[in-house]
Amino acid sequence: MMAKLKIHIIKYHISVIVTLWLAILNLSCKSSDGKKQNLVAEGAELMLVSNAFEFTEGPAADKSGNVYFTDQPNNSILKWNALDNSVSEYMKPAGRANGLYFDNDGNLLAAADEKNELWRIDSNKKVTVLAGDFNTIKFNGPNDIWVDPKGGVYFTDPYYQRTWWAHKSPPQKEKRVYYLAPNASKVKVVVHEGYLQPNGIIGTPNGKTLYVADQAGNKTYAYTITNSGDLIDKKLFTKLGSDGMAIDHLGNVYLTGNGVTVFSPEGKQIEKIEVPQNWTANVTFGGKEQNILFITALNSIYTLKMNVRGIRYSYY
Repeated sequence: MMAKLKIHIIKYHISVIVTLWLAILNLSCKSSDGKKQNLVAEGAELMLVSNAFEFTEGPAADKSGNVYFTDQPNNSILKWNALDNSVSEYMKPAGRANGLYFDNDGNLLAAADEKNELWRIDSNKKVTVLAGDFNTIKFNGPNDIWVDPKGGVYFTDPYYQRTWWAHKSPPQKEKRVYYLAPNASKVKVVVHEGYLQPNGIIGTPNGKTLYVADQAGNKTYAYTITNSGDLIDKKLFTKLGSDGMAIDHLGNVYLTGNGVTVFSPEGKQIEKIEVPQNWTANVTFGGKEQNILFITALNSIYTLKMNVRGIRYSYY
């Protein structure tokens, strides 16, 4: 009888331990995939900064947290001041710049598709054309940019017909992703084919993973980045395309289009941020502590305070 009682007690203790372990594991999983992380700061609301533009795009934050963005139809680059929430014109004309990104030396890179070029703009607003063609044929229209830790530049090259172009068909037969290695004078193709419209692009801060969105194909893919900058191990990240992309310090990926949809590093949707516009073009993290989500949507720009931070600069 005593033996049976001891066995019963042991089984009970084991069941309690297993239950506690499963509970801890469940909480850990929820934390790791971002499901219960409360990405948006408590009480924070989406704030309209301005609706005085025609079509906003390409937000990129400098080291002070100011965000530069484009109004392509008006051929201008504008600057949002993180300290006083004001907006001022930074550069006009601006090569019909679309996507922007700061390189590792603080220069502003621009996908300037007036002449289908990749620009570098220094602090004095001097423009250097980094790339304008592949195999002597003009690009289709550089769109979005990401800079890796080594200083190499990835950019997407879809084709969206512009009113300021004389040509009516894409110069390049394929819509690709290109890579300009540090100190290189020519780009190389890292995504050759299979995309309808490669658009949004973002990488992890360790330079090991690159996300590329096929907006028209309504899919986003993840690649492993090799030491040479080539892309391998293409995997479907999620069945949702994106115009622009961002990533936070937990590895969550932010896609745009119908508002802002956030996915965990595993590709699970964990948040949806509604934006009162028919199209949300792009998103980045700004502010002094990189905890302000900056959103471009049609004629407007918005901000939202977050519990997570961007990864372009090291504040953590």
